[in-house]
Amino acid sequence: MTGRERFIRTLKCEKIGGQVPTFELDFFLTMEAFGRLHISHRNYHQWKQMSQKEKTLHIKDIADLYIQVARRYGHSAIFIQPNIPIEPGDVSITQWILEEIRDRTGDEFFIMRHGDPTWAIPDGEHMMDFSIKMYEDPDSLNEESKRRLDWLFDNAAKLDQRGHLLDGYAFCSDYCLNTNPFFPPDLFEELIVPTLKAGIDGLRSMGYYTIKHTDGNIMPILKQIADCKPDAIHSLDPQGGVSIPEVRKIVGDDMCLIGNVNCGLLQTGTDEECDADVMRALREGMANGRGYIFATSNCAYTGLPLERYERMIQLWREHGSYGPELV
Repeated sequence: MTGRERFIRTLKCEKIGGQVPTFELDFFLTMEAFGRLHISHRNYHQWKQMSQKEKTLHIKDIADLYIQVARRYGHSAIFIQPNIPIEPGDVSITQWILEEIRDRTGDEFFIMRHGDPTWAIPDGEHMMDFSIKMYEDPDSLNEESKRRLDWLFDNAAKLDQRGHLLDGYAFCSDYCLNTNPFFPPDLFEELIVPTLKAGIDGLRSMGYYTIKHTDGNIMPILKQIADCKPDAIHSLDPQGGVSIPEVRKIVGDDMCLIGNVNCGLLQTGTDEECDADVMRALREGMANGRGYIFATSNCAYTGLPLERYERMIQLWREHGSYGPELV
């Protein structure tokens, strides 16, 4: 099986045997690993002034970096993040990157993009206003959610017009702090659940898979998320008190889980602590015999030691196959 096939079968919670899939929602350590700036750290403010040849070279370079990361670290999936200024609703750059990756890799990788129409924890500048509106004017937030849904489906349809090059969407709105969800369960039900479910159902009807990402302590709202039926839940943050065995008790055996390696330990823990946590995540994630994708509890972010991430991947290569030592 290709990485893409293994990833899809795992999203479906089918047994695959052999190596469990792995990927990262993002890999920011490209300067240290490859001597190349991460895509989000580049500045394309002169994009519209570039010649077609310059634009083509940039797109090829972006695609090449995604492929290099995935192949070096055994990732089965690529999450693309265009960082080029385009008009709202314009999917041409995303389409171009997709075509370049697919032309060079075929069905080697599962490819996804961000597309979450739901509300996330607001930044500090907007938190007070948003919090007031949650309680005093929820209808206006729900009206905006409907517009976001329309935007999501319109973009998905546009991308689909030139071939089904994209496999799925990662819904990346964060709902939780390490202590508790920002949205209490009753407001989560009112403001988030209808849009989340509609987004997942709509994309599924178009042939796309969905992965719901959120950090922090998701436990008080986990069942509400699971009832919306994403194909997988990411990132199962142990720094928010999230454990795979406890998640399994709530969501059951037929939902794919992704992540749970403690990013905080990878950054600041001892080698022994990191190794133990990686092995714990593998053991607990793979105990179900299916439906687990190995990953960190966030991403390979700036400041995370590259050697720690590479040690994590080495342990996955050595121990991340379904076998008696992990049962």
